[in-house]
Amino acid sequence: MRLSTKAQYAVRAMVSLALLYEEGKPVSIKDIAKKEDLSLNYLEQLFAMLRRNQIVKSVRGPGGGYVLARDACDIRVDEIIDSVEETLVPVSCMEKNGECGCFEKCVTRNIWQGLGERIRNFLASITLEELIQEARKKMTTHEKLSVGKA
Repeated sequence: MRLSTKAQYAVRAMVSLALLYEEGKPVSIKDIAKKEDLSLNYLEQLFAMLRRNQIVKSVRGPGGGYVLARDACDIRVDEIIDSVEETLVPVSCMEKNGECGCFEKCVTRNIWQGLGERIRNFLASITLEELIQEARKKMTTHEKLSVGKA
């Protein structure tokens, strides 16, 4: 199973938003696009979906941008992905809720349903806060390595 770039970019953008927001001001999509080297137009589409799903809030006016709609510890990775992906099931014959139309005759249904549940549970077990902490560690390690090379 392979998630689309929508899912990958949305999660990356959310981590960037949270890191950049630490200064207390709304973050522009332009800043996130620059930091993550992503298309501004693509991010605008993703943030519209994230806003509709109440993961982020938009702030209008001068100095406007986006902020998290909830604390990072209350936003799970599966929520971010669900906001931008059509479905998170491992095979095309399954519905978004994991149900299958060929339940009575499909002998492999339990495999795919179990896989889908494990994927969802894994993604639901990770919060945005955990990803932010991991990003901070990587930034600190990178800074130490950069200083050591100078």
